[in-house]
Amino acid sequence: MAQTDEFSEELADFVRRVAELKAARSVPAGDLPSVLDAAIFELDHVAGRLWPWYERVSAGAPASAGGGERQEQQLLKALFQRIPVPVALVDRETVVRRMNFAATAFTGVRAGYATGRPLTGMLTHAERAAFRSQTAAVARGEGDRSLTVRLQQDPAAPVRATLAALRPSGEPRTAVLVVLQPADARGPTRQHAPAGGIPSLAETTRHAALMDLLDAMTTALLTAPADAVLERAAGVLHGRFADWVVADAGAARPIRTAVLAPSAEEAAALAAQDPAECPLVVEAARGGSTALQLRPEDPEAFGRDASGAPVLVRANVTSLLCVPLTAGGTVHGVLTLFRSGARLAFSMAEAQAMDMMSRHMALAMRAQ
Repeated sequence: MAQTDEFSEELADFVRRVAELKAARSVPAGDLPSVLDAAIFELDHVAGRLWPWYERVSAGAPASAGGGERQEQQLLKALFQRIPVPVALVDRETVVRRMNFAATAFTGVRAGYATGRPLTGMLTHAERAAFRSQTAAVARGEGDRSLTVRLQQDPAAPVRATLAALRPSGEPRTAVLVVLQPADARGPTRQHAPAGGIPSLAETTRHAALMDLLDAMTTALLTAPADAVLERAAGVLHGRFADWVVADAGAARPIRTAVLAPSAEEAAALAAQDPAECPLVVEAARGGSTALQLRPEDPEAFGRDASGAPVLVRANVTSLLCVPLTAGGTVHGVLTLFRSGARLAFSMAEAQAMDMMSRHMALAMRAQ
């Protein structure tokens, strides 16, 4: 059974990569040779790995393990939470499955918020690719690794991340255990020191920028006309916080009410799109949680524009936030933010601030 599940996940990964290759029709002509090379590589992957694997699985997978270790697993989970060292359990795509108490204090991100989101979202942009690559290598069984990274919360303080493979009992895939420690041998970094330490200039600047944004948003919501809450909020976020802001009102049948983009032509093209054709918007409108994606894997996640090209490809989206506007258990709309080009990706701290602003927007909309 475990072998079958693992094969299914590998096949799903392959299907996603094929979708990306299909979307490559909109890339410049000069980039097409590299796309062709990638397509040939995927075909080799099917012929050399997936097909023989399918034959082995179809011949009969071994029986799954019994459930006699449940009590031991519960004990291990409790120990995991109480280990005094910052530890996180991630999958091979760095998506957080579990963080212990020490890790939440170390990173400044709540465990409940981090779970289900890539750990790379906490890192500065320069370290993300290397961390993803090393995590994937560990998950493939190529040995434990260690590398230096920097947290977005305090990029001036290097952090040593040690990666080790872990196969949870009864699960088909290898997980990766990430241990975080200050790389400075002299002791803890400022962010882990007792309260009252002097904050770094970079952290103070980022915090001040978010506070300015929250203040501007509060002012806009308090002074906005009853029928223009979303439009006013989108105006606050555009430019200073996101390159694109897409606002959709309602839940059962979302209606696009505002699109702010780098150009008027791009905004008009996306304004004509039906939100029902955007999987991210549909999922959020149904009561989903905030979606934070870095270099989105699915080019179809926000549908296609009038020319038939995937929106995320045409807009060169490098990170996105899709936030349901929820108050009193009811979704009043969905706000989607894109960053593109060389702009830094959305951080976990920014996503948390956006969560707070989304609740304020929803309350203002409900007051209508």
